[in-house]
Amino acid sequence: MMHHRRWRRIATIAMAATLVALPFGTASASADDVPSSAVTVGATTVHRGQTFTVTQQIHNTQQFTVTFAKGAIYGQQTAITDLADLVSCTGTTAPCFQYGSSYRAPFGDLAAGETRTVVYTLKVKDTAPLGTVTLQHQFVGDNYAFETLTGPDLTVTQGVADVGVKLTAAQHGLLSPEIDYTITLTNAGPGDASAVRVAATYASALQFSRSADCTHPAGTRTVTCDVASLPAGSSTNLRFTASLGVLTLGSFTTTAKIVSSFPADPNAANNSASRTCTALTGLIISC
Repeated sequence: MMHHRRWRRIATIAMAATLVALPFGTASASADDVPSSAVTVGATTVHRGQTFTVTQQIHNTQQFTVTFAKGAIYGQQTAITDLADLVSCTGTTAPCFQYGSSYRAPFGDLAAGETRTVVYTLKVKDTAPLGTVTLQHQFVGDNYAFETLTGPDLTVTQGVADVGVKLTAAQHGLLSPEIDYTITLTNAGPGDASAVRVAATYASALQFSRSADCTHPAGTRTVTCDVASLPAGSSTNLRFTASLGVLTLGSFTTTAKIVSSFPADPNAANNSASRTCTALTGLIISC
């Protein structure tokens, strides 16, 4: 009889212990499911010159504080530092920085079980290799470094930049024989443009006077203007002045045309513009 009571007491205690332990065991398993680092990208396909974001979450899965905790991102096939420039980051305790072939986000000390998130803003280099790059990421600290994790993939393409041109003209001043021309270049994107060259050709009745923005090859009726960089969504003005003879009459057309830009321009329809001016004499000009 005593043996039966003892076994019933032991079974009851064991069952109670099991019921109490189950919730705690489930919570612990859920916490262990959170990776030490996780990364998402704002776009999986990016163009040269394009700005994009990478979001990294780091989580301290250890039972001690990680000192000077940092998120780190790398590139597997190509170093992230060769792929893109670091523009900015948010969510950190200090500015993000380049360390070797990685970009790092500082958070200070991170206690056991704590999580931090950083958003990197990066700009794809004009020289970035085309193709797919697998991102790698890691949670590192001064006293502990977690494993390096892999993914997601990022595909870099040539990209395009739609650069358009407009041309305006006006008589330089009252009773002046000169015409001031303004070439306006606008980049509709989506990528940044570089090495943009526009050439303006004027009528034989005109003579080149001056320009601070463009060059005039001797013996030609063409003005050449170069723009080293034109970010997406921006525009710039280029100016030159030509003159008429005092007794010149008639209409005169000048045409500005984009002759080169990088990367490829998908819209050739807006790559040229013309402006016609009419002279009653060289001193009375209407444009």
